[in-house]
Amino acid sequence: PIDAQGVHNFDTPQSIDFEAYAEDIRKIQKGETVYREEYTFNNAAKKPKMLAFQPAPVIVVEGIFVLYYPELSDLLDLKVFIDAKDHIKLKRRIIRDKVERGYDLDDVLYRYEMHVMPTYEKYIKPFKNDADLIIPNNDNFDMGLEVIRTYLRAKSFQRP
Repeated sequence: PIDAQGVHNFDTPQSIDFEAYAEDIRKIQKGETVYREEYTFNNAAKKPKMLAFQPAPVIVVEGIFVLYYPELSDLLDLKVFIDAKDHIKLKRRIIRDKVERGYDLDDVLYRYEMHVMPTYEKYIKPFKNDADLIIPNNDNFDMGLEVIRTYLRAKSFQRP
């Protein structure tokens, strides 16, 4: 969608083809390989590669709207919400968008204030408590990873 200032808002649930995403997850769970073109962050100069997603004993599904869409979240055995303080999210966004992607700082700040945070409050935060595990990712992610590793090890012993 386009906002009132004519700026494309990529941070909405409508920006994700959740039906195709769910179908891809189901295919991988059934043992099929899924092929998708790489997302190049609207960089027309970058030629996208074709990516192959192989079936595996553990399938990691990520995305900010995974818990928003029951069609996606119902496919998951473990739902993890990775959280960070707002000022850390903003700092990371600036580093990613300005430094790594070359976006203008004013554009980054505008999108954060007008798109990212309203979307977080409306479509992401309300589903935080639907997660099985909430992991803070403010400075060190090691403890959260260890909890996930322990869960996966225990789960692997339960398989027939």
